[in-house]
Amino acid sequence: MAVGQERASAAFADTKRHYELLDGLRGVAALTVVCFHLFEAFATSHLDQRINHGYLAVDFFFLLSGFVIGYAYDDRWRTLSVGEFLKRRFIRLHPMVVFGAVLGAAVFYTQGCPAWDVSTVSVGALLGAMLLNALLLPAPVGCEIRGVGEMYPLDGPAWSLLFEYIGNILYALFIRRLSTRSLALLVAATACGLALFAVRGPLGDLCVGFAMTEENLVGGSLRLLFAFPAGLLLARIFRPVPVRGAFWIGSAAVVAVAAVPRLGGSEQLWLNGLYDTVCAVVVFPLVVWLGASGRTTDRASSRICKFLGDISYPLYLVHYPFIYCYFAWVKNRELTFAESLPGAAALVVGSVVLAWLALRYYDEPVRRWLTRRWLKR
Repeated sequence: MAVGQERASAAFADTKRHYELLDGLRGVAALTVVCFHLFEAFATSHLDQRINHGYLAVDFFFLLSGFVIGYAYDDRWRTLSVGEFLKRRFIRLHPMVVFGAVLGAAVFYTQGCPAWDVSTVSVGALLGAMLLNALLLPAPVGCEIRGVGEMYPLDGPAWSLLFEYIGNILYALFIRRLSTRSLALLVAATACGLALFAVRGPLGDLCVGFAMTEENLVGGSLRLLFAFPAGLLLARIFRPVPVRGAFWIGSAAVVAVAAVPRLGGSEQLWLNGLYDTVCAVVVFPLVVWLGASGRTTDRASSRICKFLGDISYPLYLVHYPFIYCYFAWVKNRELTFAESLPGAAALVVGSVVLAWLALRYYDEPVRRWLTRRWLKR
């Protein structure tokens, strides 16, 4: 998940005006990711999975991250060093990466699915995988402990954080120096590359980036290299437009994009690739523009958006270890989704509660401590 959330408190002061609606939309997208992963337990492939395009939330996260970082930092480089910027991003992102790795290790032996014979994994191998995950180092091919080819077998979504870090480093060293025109040319070029990969590639979708294979590394890089600079470009050219109900319109758009069934089947992969491209290149920038233009109009909506924004990043990194357990429960008992609904609901609610607890009692205190030790006063 790429994450652009920046707290408004003095301890984590990385923004000017806070875009509350974008926080809320990020939370909605994070919830669609949880639902997307739940339905993996009932799919034979991406062709028949419900909430079929939930993976596009990652493109939305990358875009949001670029927008918020461009808005927060583009005019601060006279007084901000590259090192300080990267420290700020590390403080913002990495505590939850470590939390997700430890959580994944803690529940690893309880997965219980015959497809993943965890009995053959030694404690030493598990601790090694946890260390790699905590350091955000991809598991080498053939060495990841679940045996399904993921970069981060203990907490699968962490792959997008690796790309997020790469985006932040590229921004600090190179992309921020581009003129708006040059940035627009970069965005146009990477949009063409993304479209070519999605439409002409072997998969017919953008559900890539999570493994150390050629198509995943190429596709994941293209997802980042379009969406992150596109968000930066949006931040530079953004002018608000009058709009009412921006949060609800944007939320409906994010959910609708995720819920559309697979298009084209196995015979016309290009059709689904075209859909993914339109969503990533056209729909999501419009949703971000809409969300940045709107404002909350009452205390209740402000609290909803704040809560969704607060839990979005922790939720993204704490839910997946429990998806492994849910998958095993469903497969071992041969449950239908209707039969598993109480467990699915408990997983969603429990993940939200755990995300809030992790934020409140771990992430924020750790970030405050790191801020005091590492950043200039």
